[in-house]
This record gives sequence, structure tokens and C-alpha cells, in this order.
Amino acid sequence: MSKKLVAYFSASGVTAGAAKTLAEAVGADLYEVKPQAPYTNADLNWNDPQARSTIEMKDPSSRPEIAGQDADIAAYDVVFVGFPIWWYVAPTIINTFLESYDFSGKTIIPFATSGGSGFGKTMEKLQPSVSDTATWKEGKLLNGRQSRDTLAGWAQSLDL
Repeated sequence: MSKKLVAYFSASGVTAGAAKTLAEAVGADLYEVKPQAPYTNADLNWNDPQARSTIEMKDPSSRPEIAGQDADIAAYDVVFVGFPIWWYVAPTIINTFLESYDFSGKTIIPFATSGGSGFGKTMEKLQPSVSDTATWKEGKLLNGRQSRDTLAGWAQSLDL
């Protein structure tokens, strides 16, 4: 049996809820990816061209700092990585997280929450942030209330 981690970034709490249910469903440890400078409501106003999230997402090389690098990634075989979808992709803080650790030989499974868009080019944008020896599994949107049984079934279908 593989050791699992659910690592997630949540700006408003929605992704955190999905991450907690997923961790319970698959028997995984939970780790929150926290920004060095927490996002305010004004930072998250995607209608404002000067909002922090808008500026970060317009620059694909943006790498917001994370608070601490204390996730023990080496201890896990499987890492679920969760985030809200911003501008049809993962927030660039997820790239920061992935680039901060060695994921060689790990299985990475993305999951996301979204107000209306799908994964878009998320996988394409995240894969270069980790070692070529990492294995990616197809991600899933976890919108709405997800039951533990549904999430356990999804994880089981991934042949982990």
C-alpha cells in the first residue's frame, strides 16, 4: 500500500473542504500550501487588472512565495495536489510548490475546484515544474459536495 498526501492551496476555503474530504476518503495525510503573503479579497478580485491574482496569472513565470517548505514529500509515494482553477489553469503558487520539492518517482494526481471552467491547460502548465520521472494521473474537478465514497471510488479507479 502506498503512502498518500493531499497537498492543497485554497484561497477561499472551497478547495480546503474538498481536500479534507479527499484525505479522509483515501487515508492520506493533509498539507496546506500557504502563501508567504496571504491573499486578501482585493487580491482575488479577478475583475481588477491591478489585483494581485490577476497580475500573477498574466505572468506565467510568476512564482508567489510559499510560507515554509516543510512538506515531507520524500515520505510519500502518491501526492494529490489541489487548487482552485484561476484563468483556466492552476494558480502559479502551485508551480512554486511543485518546484520546491523533488517529486522524482512520485505519482501526482491533480484535483481542482472551479466556479465554472474545466482544467483547461492545467496539466500542460504544471508538468514542466516536476521531474520527468514523476507519473501524472488524470485530474478531476471536485465541485460541489463530494462524498467520501465517491472520492474513494475515484482514487481506486486510478490504480494507485
